[in-house]
Formats: sequence, C-alpha cells, structure tokens
Amino acid sequence: MTLAGMLEAAEAAPPVESLDVVARMLKEHLGAVSVSFLITDFAGSSVVRLGAAGSVETGERAQRITLRDTLYDDVIRSQRPSVQDEGPATLVRVVAPVTNRGDAIGLLELFLPAPPDADVMREIGETAHALAYIVIANRSFTDVYQWGRRTRPLNLAAEIQHRLLPASLACEAAQFAVAGALEPADHVGGDTFDYVVDRDTVQLSVTDAMGHDVAASLLATLVVGALRRARRAGEGLREQARQADAAMREHGREGYVTGQLLRISLLDGATEFINAGHPCPLRMRDGEVTQIVPEIDLPFGILSPRDYRVQSLDLRPGDRLVMLTDGMLERNADTVDLSKLIVRTRDLHPREAARTLIGAIVDAGNGHLEDDATVMCLDWHGTAPTQRDAATGANLTDASLPATSGTSPER
Repeated sequence: MTLAGMLEAAEAAPPVESLDVVARMLKEHLGAVSVSFLITDFAGSSVVRLGAAGSVETGERAQRITLRDTLYDDVIRSQRPSVQDEGPATLVRVVAPVTNRGDAIGLLELFLPAPPDADVMREIGETAHALAYIVIANRSFTDVYQWGRRTRPLNLAAEIQHRLLPASLACEAAQFAVAGALEPADHVGGDTFDYVVDRDTVQLSVTDAMGHDVAASLLATLVVGALRRARRAGEGLREQARQADAAMREHGREGYVTGQLLRISLLDGATEFINAGHPCPLRMRDGEVTQIVPEIDLPFGILSPRDYRVQSLDLRPGDRLVMLTDGMLERNADTVDLSKLIVRTRDLHPREAARTLIGAIVDAGNGHLEDDATVMCLDWHGTAPTQRDAATGANLTDASLPATSGTSPER
C-alpha cells in the first residue's frame, strides 16, 4: 500500500468516492473492520462522518458529532493519533489526524481486530496525511466536503461570505503560523479574513463591511476582490488599499468597509501595516498582552480618494499577534476578557487559540451574535533557520541542519 498507489486509486475514482477507495484499501491491507473519514466544520466545533457513496461500511448514516470533551477533540488539538484497546474481546479503535500545513481537515478512524504495531501506526499516519491531499485535490469538484463543513444550512449572505475566505483556514511554515476563525452573526455582518504566502512575504487582511446580510456580503466581495487583484498583480500595501478604496467608491453605493492589511518579510521580518478605521490588534509578548495603536486612516469607500499610510509594526520572534473585528468587542462580547484569554491560550496552536477565542464570544452571547466575530491569530517565529512540524507547530530544529534550511516538513 504505497502512497503513489493510493493517490492513483483515489484519482481514478469519482471525486465523491475518492475517500471510499482509500477506506477499502485500508480494510484490505490492515484487515480493518471499518474505516471512516470525519471532516471538521468551519467553526471547528463538530465533525461529520462522511461515507455518502455507501462503500464505507460504518453501519451508520452520516452524522454530526459535537467535538467538545470528546476523543476526537483531543486528537485534533494534540495532532497525535489515539489508540484505544479495551481488551482481547473488543476491537481496537485508532483515530488519526488528517492535517495539511496546520489546517485540521478532519480525522481518520479505524477499528482493527488487533492492537497495531509501530509499522501499522506509521502506515495509518501516512494514509491520514495522504487523505489531506486527496480532500484538497477533490473538494473543488464536489460539494460533499462543503456540506460536511457546515454546522447548519447557510443563507445567501453566509454562502457569499464563506466563499471569500481562504481555502485553508490555517497555515504552518518555518517562520510563522497563522489561523483564522469566523462566526457569522444571526444576520451576517460582512466580516472576512485572508492570507497568502509568497516567496518572500506573508500577507494578512481582516475586513468588516458595514451593514448586514446580502448588502454587507456584496461590499465584502468588492473589497476582497480589489485587495486580491492588486496583491496578485504584485502591488504593495499602499496600492492594495488605494484600489480597495477606489472599488468601494465606484461600486459600493455609499457603503464602506473597515480593514487592516499586514505584510511581513520572510527574509528579515520587516513589517508593513495599514489600518483603515479598524479595531486595533493585540500583541502578546513574554506573556503580556498589549494593544497596538497605529495611525488610523478612514475606512475604504468614505469621502474622496486618499493616500493610505504604511506604518511599521514591532514584531519579534515569539510574539503572537491577534487581529479581530468589532464583533469580538461589542455588547455581550465585552464580558469576555480577551487579554486574559489570549494569555491562557498561549500554549495552543493559533488554530486552536482562534477557535477558543471565538467560542468564548459565542458562549457569551448564548449562541447568538448581533455582529460577526472574526479573529486572525499569527505566531511569528522569526527568520532564523528552523524546521517545524506542519501539523503541531513543534520546533524540529536540529543542530545538524544546514544553515540554509528554512523549509517546513509536511508532518
């Protein structure tokens, strides 16, 4: 059961059945009684067991499982497989994380007739990693994976909003780790976040369109489209902001969008930052959280054209930067001490920290939000040569690594 053979078999199957093909291979190769894939939802609060093609014989229909206080939650948070062997008369349950570059896509669950040895666990881990690539390769061809990621059916505004988010909500690299989380309000408020890794930089943005529902989502579409267009043309932050502002004034029908743009050099750590009428970010350094108060320009789309100020931002190795929207600060949200919560979650991967922060805001509103709540969490590791585990963020740097090493292994 080689990686090449697995990928070839998955590609030969219809996109909706690619996971089922891998499940059959595992059953035949390892003698597994059942194999299933569980995909995480957008909020990271539940998983859905996928077997819609009918060939993953789990003996149960597709179901949604709440993660809190479960084995599945432990495996996703730790990014380490779990083996439960309850005795010779029962099957052995193995749950392994399916993750790519820090993006926790889901879980692989197997029931084996005997405890797995080290070689079997290695094969399960390799298969789980391959599954991440199979999901990424096939999710553009079918809606099955999108369906699994939805805690509830989306209205039109929320559908537009989700399509504006990056395909992967987290990324782990040698110099940084970044993750975003968004919880829409009962009436979608137009929040978005985005990031991209180029050869020499990582760029982040958080935006918040005025209003609610489809009108806010359309404004968000304008500004995100303008920012991506300028960014992909190789423009710097000032020109990205100028084009976003121009798009809003030309097409935004007197609406406006607040936003923050951040660009970090992966060569020397130099930062560029623009704040367009947006809440200030928070930085944790040495266990203390402070608010960064930059020069604030007007939101995109207000009044006449303007030149946005590009500022530097003090970012040092070991810092955690939290960018957010005002839904994290308003009304019921003000009962949550974000600074203390950021400190309490400092040992978590940004993926889990962002979800915890969002979860606290949702809990404070008893499950209902009057405005979207959005967080981007960035851990800056610095530009010194390192290797990091792309799932857990663990530092794998070894004294024997060559000085030019700067890549991040896939696992």
